[in-house]
Amino acid sequence: MGERRARAPVSRAAPSLVILLDTNALIWLQQGHRRSRALGRVPRMYISPVSLLELQFLVEAGKLRLVERASLSDITSDPRWALDEPPSARLFSAAAELSWTRDPFDRLIVAHARLRGWKLATGDDLLIDQLGPANVLAL
Repeated sequence: MGERRARAPVSRAAPSLVILLDTNALIWLQQGHRRSRALGRVPRMYISPVSLLELQFLVEAGKLRLVERASLSDITSDPRWALDEPPSARLFSAAAELSWTRDPFDRLIVAHARLRGWKLATGDDLLIDQLGPANVLAL
């Protein structure tokens, strides 16, 4: 039987230097908020499709206005980060194991970061407490 090869990581940067942006971090960075300053030193940042859906929900609910009439496609193509698309079956399976939150977006974004072995940049106190400093860049 053939030997199974591990999939190559999406980034060649060390995992500690790769960040997945939580939706709040993405908003702050996109709006130039002071809480996003720590992200200026991060060489590789990714966003999740989950955050794009959450942004759309926030816009539709009237809780968020995108800067300068930016669209979700503008956010996706921003050169400061890349869109990462993990395998959906693995993502949903990992998210189902996170019973400490009832927020489906948090579950999926945390699962995404864990699947990739990346730190999560967030200002969400629950996520910071649950994931710990080794897995979070607290904003």
